[in-house]
Amino acid sequence: MTSRRGTLTVLHLLLVWATMAAVVPTLGVGLLMAGWGGGMGAAATALALGVPLTVLLLATAGLPARTVVPMCDSARGRLGWAVLVFVLGTLGVLAGVAAYGGDVDLGSAGTRIALTGVPYAVAAAFLVPDRRLRLGAMAVLVLAVVYGGFVGPAQAERRHHAAEVARYREHRELLYLGDVPAGMRLSHAVIDSASFSVEYHPADPDVGGYVGLTVRSPLTPSATCARRLVDGMTCTVDARGEMRMISELPGGGRDISLVRRHHGGEVEVSSRILDEVGLRRLLDTLHPLSDQELERMMREKTITQGW
Repeated sequence: MTSRRGTLTVLHLLLVWATMAAVVPTLGVGLLMAGWGGGMGAAATALALGVPLTVLLLATAGLPARTVVPMCDSARGRLGWAVLVFVLGTLGVLAGVAAYGGDVDLGSAGTRIALTGVPYAVAAAFLVPDRRLRLGAMAVLVLAVVYGGFVGPAQAERRHHAAEVARYREHRELLYLGDVPAGMRLSHAVIDSASFSVEYHPADPDVGGYVGLTVRSPLTPSATCARRLVDGMTCTVDARGEMRMISELPGGGRDISLVRRHHGGEVEVSSRILDEVGLRRLLDTLHPLSDQELERMMREKTITQGW
């Protein structure tokens, strides 16, 4: 490719890019406004008018390329060239829209507008009879596929995961766990703005019952025997302020709850299958929820948000 021919080719591709970067967003906004104001019929009419006008404008942009692209040497050839570039480029734009809908980062609004012209320029590059230029267009296409199909989605997933972790950590003063009682597993946890509730279930699915742990915000009313006492329950408070509630159940079982002050708030543990010693051990092993524990709970989907 001679220097003059190379310059004309670059100018040709730049003209295609600039034309479509200006026209395609305008056409998209026009379709949106027509559909918003007049429904699907109006949008279809706008599309029927907009597409031929866009192809004609693209064909006009091919006029300077008559010595570079053989198809542009005649009016009929330019029209065929414009249709081919429009179809191939629009497929690329639709792929970009799909990637953007999947949270792939395509930059600012200005960058996204500029990118709408790129697929058409790449399509036009494939129609220039130059081996090196076509190889360059293929490289751009491969990079776009790799970024839109693999790199971008992976980055979007990492951003989504980081945002989800940040939402869980928003009330980190509530995120405390005790060591899992022997023979049990962490089954479910719920975090909201005022509390963090955890349920431990037996590891054997044939065994019933559970152990509950709830960390409450300092802003919630404190538990007192006067508020919690019901018929058949005994409630005592020891010298450290720890509250102990026991309800006798039909058949000889007992429902035991312990409430302890914790960093200005309070923690309550309760169970019908774990004795008082086991519940105190759960309270004594309270620790801030670690990143590894949170990651595991998110991976196993055992933690949810209650707001």
